[in-house]
Amino acid sequence: MVDRRQFIATALGFSASAISGLRAAATTMTYDEAVNTSRAPLQAAPRDRELVRFATLAANSHNTQPWIFFARGNEITIAPDFARRCPAVDPDDHHLFVSLGCAAENLILAASTLGWRANPVIDDDRIVITLEEAPPAESALARAIPVRQCTRAVFDGRPAAPEILRQLESACREPNVAAILMTERAAIAKVTDYVLEGNSAQMRDKAFMRELVSWIRFNEPEALATMDGLFSPASGNPSLPAWVARPLLRFFFTEGGENRKYREELDSSAGVVVLAADRSDKSHWISVGRACQRFGLQATALGLKYSFVNQPVEVAALRPQFATSLGLGERRPDIVIRFGAGPNLPKSLRRPPELVTQL
Repeated sequence: MVDRRQFIATALGFSASAISGLRAAATTMTYDEAVNTSRAPLQAAPRDRELVRFATLAANSHNTQPWIFFARGNEITIAPDFARRCPAVDPDDHHLFVSLGCAAENLILAASTLGWRANPVIDDDRIVITLEEAPPAESALARAIPVRQCTRAVFDGRPAAPEILRQLESACREPNVAAILMTERAAIAKVTDYVLEGNSAQMRDKAFMRELVSWIRFNEPEALATMDGLFSPASGNPSLPAWVARPLLRFFFTEGGENRKYREELDSSAGVVVLAADRSDKSHWISVGRACQRFGLQATALGLKYSFVNQPVEVAALRPQFATSLGLGERRPDIVIRFGAGPNLPKSLRRPPELVTQL
């Protein structure tokens, strides 16, 4: 059987020796060393590699990292990697294109820091970003890129100050994208009901569960072997040998247990934000991704944590009811995020730029 990483790397034009070198580096690094390498401070050179590295630190569904970058001259293109799509949870590739938008936002912010104005244009299912020299522009959002993470943990329950909420709402501003920010306990409880209903539906869906489990990395060696996926300790779960964790999964990963967890997490959150585009197509999903990423970076810059609770938008039968409850009419709710003050958890890994870039 052909190794999947070798197939992808070969398709992107890397030699067998380069592939072997990347593999050897991954197996000799510790998990923390791999995290620190991918999240090291931004360097001016090599420019394209650094911009791609920062782009890959973006939020993305199941940490599948569903992107391929093409770099030539002063143009970097972000394209979907459909080999990494998740047909059970994301049958129309909505989350995949939101993920591309998140990556584009990171790249644009990083480019500005290095003295390049990034001009993105959506060309069908690709984002073509042209770089023009400009004065360097540091920003709190760009500095937050290597620190940001999705924190699936109980927060401390404290409300956010009005100025904090104003900055979070401002970060979401994107043409053709609306942000609904909720901090009242009754509104959050209403969202919680939809999250639990959606979670129950997903956990009863065998295809969804098979897909989810296929992306779980139960321990550091397993995560280092792929440099992707959902690392168990990053969600507050213990690190276990896969041969132990997989048979036990059906005992500790249950509908009731997960619903209790989500209720506690939402009850402890300072607020919830829902993003919804004016239309439901690839270009608007990319715009949602850009707004979503800025929200996460702004939250990080303000010392807050956040995580996604997307069940109400992922379960197709539930989505229209959720939209109606939010007063969205025919518009599709795209992303649901909870936020608040919470603990640090281990960070997830990213594949190195050499495996996701074609020069």
